[in-house]
Order: sequence, then structure tokens, then C-alpha cells
Amino acid sequence: MAQETRPTARVTLPRDDQILITRDFAAPRDRVFRAYTTPELVALWWHADRGTVDSIEIDLRVGGRWRYAMTASGGFPVAFHGEYLEIVPAERIMSTEIYEGMPQAAAISTVTFTDSPLGTTLAILVQHQSQANRDAHLRSGMEDGLQAALNHLEEVAAGDAAGTG
Repeated sequence: MAQETRPTARVTLPRDDQILITRDFAAPRDRVFRAYTTPELVALWWHADRGTVDSIEIDLRVGGRWRYAMTASGGFPVAFHGEYLEIVPAERIMSTEIYEGMPQAAAISTVTFTDSPLGTTLAILVQHQSQANRDAHLRSGMEDGLQAALNHLEEVAAGDAAGTG
């Protein structure tokens, strides 16, 4: 039996202080955006199979705040928060991003949603304050969790597109 081939996220390092994550989704852009910005839907994918989501708070407006928190499988808390700096629905979100375990390493994330032959290309550019912060982010094991989370995001967006999400 042939194994299903699904897109994977590509992680590149455009500059010494940046991480760029891109992934294609088999779902329309407005559905990927909705799955990325609706608390009930984010709770279905953000955990990346690494724990239990405790809360997802999203005030999707410029100046609004967001916070995602979970209890990891090892029993320790993991949380991120930030403030929305720019929002163009179904096109672009720019926000601060602070991992609460390393609050001194705040970053700026710019997420873009563009049409692609498959459906949507999601690009996340994380601008760190330094190469050391970027490297700490990379060493965190984020790429494995990222792949799982984005696989779930596609499932949620595709299910939402079919009216089941």
C-alpha cells in the first residue's frame, strides 16, 4: 500500500537572526487563516501531539493580545503570548511572540497566507533580536513539533473547508 505523501514545512535561515517556515496546504487561504486565528480551531492543532492545550486566547485586532498555553506530556507548562501589530484578514498577521520560558528573547513573527497551486502557502518569518536567540529557538526541538502542528492545522482547515471543522 502506498503511503500518503503530505507536504512538510521547510525551515530556512534567511539571515543570522531569522527563521523562515513555509508550508503548502490543501485548503483555501480563507480556511487556513480561520483555522490559524479561531481559538476553538487553534486548540485542535497547536498542541502538536505533545501535550494538552490549557487555553487559547485570541483578540484578533491591532493592539489585541494572544496567548497559547498547554501542559506538555512531561507535565511542565509551555506558553507563548504576544500582541498583534498588523492584521490583513486572510493575507498577513504580524505580532510579537514571547515564549514565557524565555521572556527576554521576544521575537516578531510575520505570517503570510498566499494562494498556491495546492491551495495555500503559509509562510512564518520569525525575526529574533539576535543570532543567539534564533539558535536557542532552533535547538528547542521546535521543528518536530512544528511539523506535527502544521499537519493538524491542514486537517482542521481542510475539515473546515468541508464544513466539518
